[in-house]
Amino acid sequence: MKERTFGVAVIGGGIVGTATAMALSGKVPGDVVVIEKEDRLAAHQTGNNSGVIHSGLYYRPGSLKARNCTAGREALYRFCEENDIPHERCGKLVVATRKDELAGMEKLAERGMANGLTGIRNLKGEELTEYEPHVNGLAGLWIPQTGIVDYHAVTTAFARKVREGGGEIRTGTRFISYTRDNGELVLETSKGIVRSRFLVNCAGLHSDRVARICGVSPGLMIMPFRGEYYVLKKEREHLVKGLIYPVPDPRFPFLGVHFTRMVTGGVEAGPNAVLGFRREGYRKFDISPRDLAEILFNPGFIRMGLTHWRMGVGEMYRSFFKPGFVASLKRIIPEISGRDVTRGGAGVRAQALERNGLLVDDFRIVEAERMVHVLNAPSPAATASITIGQTIAERVMEGVDAS
Repeated sequence: MKERTFGVAVIGGGIVGTATAMALSGKVPGDVVVIEKEDRLAAHQTGNNSGVIHSGLYYRPGSLKARNCTAGREALYRFCEENDIPHERCGKLVVATRKDELAGMEKLAERGMANGLTGIRNLKGEELTEYEPHVNGLAGLWIPQTGIVDYHAVTTAFARKVREGGGEIRTGTRFISYTRDNGELVLETSKGIVRSRFLVNCAGLHSDRVARICGVSPGLMIMPFRGEYYVLKKEREHLVKGLIYPVPDPRFPFLGVHFTRMVTGGVEAGPNAVLGFRREGYRKFDISPRDLAEILFNPGFIRMGLTHWRMGVGEMYRSFFKPGFVASLKRIIPEISGRDVTRGGAGVRAQALERNGLLVDDFRIVEAERMVHVLNAPSPAATASITIGQTIAERVMEGVDAS
């Protein structure tokens, strides 16, 4: 008997993949199937971040990041309320600790207002303690729209909606290759054949490889950046009331080491941004010869390394030497000491790198015949997952209507 043919197969069971499947559920003939190689959803980027609902403060006005973050943020808040997912709109404090950061902080405020944020408050140094009593800085911004949530719980709820709509979630199913058969895509997986009319690649850390398997040249390579966290000891959690961020370095798409009170309890400090030597390498000495060779011989990495090697060395120092990490925390909260924090977990960010050595700073979505490939979906992808999923679904539906 011929296998069932799905309308759309989504490769990747992270928050963007499940949000896309949810947006497509019940709208395409044959419905949707999510293929996830791990035995659970949200196993990588989604399940290893600090759970921040971003406001839209950082992103270039008009960019996909900015448009999706501001709309997606409110959509996520509504979804959490409607589905009883614990969350909190707690606000965030951005702190400038050096004079050379003040101009950058002003630009952040301008971007935030251009992206529709209201209620931003510019703070003088002595006003910072109204929000965070233990913070020290020259000036700051209070951003009321920022919040916290458990993104694993959100992904689980998305998957439930997919199943309720008639779709399937197949975990422990690794995508291997594909062929075409009379207008259908025949996907070979570790658990047999999956047939579909369209394919959506939301494979995150492996999205470039999936694209190549599908005959699409991504024009970039996914670089794994490991973000390591420390955790405040219980007796020192009072030092942080909510979310405290530094002014980020505009040269990089990373937000800097910050403090996050988590909705599930506890306070994290981090992450740094260390180049990983394995795409799913959560420990310092996790190495994949294949992944490492791809990095070292990639012309984009060589160009980036020549330009930003000092930043890389600094991040490695903070990774291996706890005092270096703690020093970055003390810039914001001087009372913090090495005795107050213990090593926590780590996440790996899938960051796209172009051949010219530039890190891709916006979402990158590439279309091909009967395919949509999501090749760069860094933060705020989790915050914006509902609207990103809707955007991808719209592109798929345009292809369905045209076929």
